[in-house]
Amino acid sequence: MNAPASEIKKTKPAKYRSTTPPGVIPVVRNPDFKFPEDLPRYWWDNDPVKTLLLAALSSSFPPGEKFFIDSVRHYQDQITDPELNKAIRAFIGQEAHHSKEHKLMNGFLEERGVGLGRLEREVQWFMDWMRTRFTPERQLAHTVAVEHFTALMAEEFLLKFDALDEMDPRIAPVWAWHAIEESEHKAVAFDVYKSVGGSEFIRITEMMVVSVMFPLFTAVHLAQLMKADGQLGNLKSWAGALNYMWGKPGVFRKLIPSYLKYYSPNFHPWNNDARNLVEKAKTRWLPASLRG
Repeated sequence: MNAPASEIKKTKPAKYRSTTPPGVIPVVRNPDFKFPEDLPRYWWDNDPVKTLLLAALSSSFPPGEKFFIDSVRHYQDQITDPELNKAIRAFIGQEAHHSKEHKLMNGFLEERGVGLGRLEREVQWFMDWMRTRFTPERQLAHTVAVEHFTALMAEEFLLKFDALDEMDPRIAPVWAWHAIEESEHKAVAFDVYKSVGGSEFIRITEMMVVSVMFPLFTAVHLAQLMKADGQLGNLKSWAGALNYMWGKPGVFRKLIPSYLKYYSPNFHPWNNDARNLVEKAKTRWLPASLRG
């Protein structure tokens, strides 16, 4: 006879073995970026779509990073592996600094007429909605999925292509620093999720949700910023950016194979070992005090 639902106990997960390279612990850095008053309005390739795309993403970071920290911290006391505990503390430190620096950047851009405050409030509303509607397991699965997106964008887009070289050299280090740290901590939430026995069904289905919501929020916010800037009808900028992302070089199109690997039962973020790429970026973009 089947046991009543109230008597069914969740099976203790088999001991999880991470394939994160031994000794790989994220480095918590404390940058102090300055945003110059004479920064061009379109600081990435003098292009409205490219610049406002990153501005839209930046608006989501303060509320998003806090959500990620909370979702991982919820399970922190269940982690017994000392290396993973070190990585969790570093993950929390890095994400906290991301939130702080992007809050400053968003305020700087807001003062220059880029309306990021409204976008940030919309993202905050969605984060709060997920906190009330999603289980802690699905909240962590959401973090794992978004971390895969951000690691892909960091490694395969910002660090591999010429995006950083096309930016004003006074703001490029901010994005290089963020991309470097996204790569460094890309497996922390995943390893926590697997260590506590997170469901594969929830991991996969939440990536499906993120695959719709992340581009949708970004596209809507980009359109709002373009409209407010009087650039919504700038077909040249739209066409150039779309070609850059999906045509030639097609940086987003080239992310698809790596994105699809997430759906494999054998997926692990460190299947893509980008440490050499990250080391080159640290040498190129960060002062010695921040390289770690």
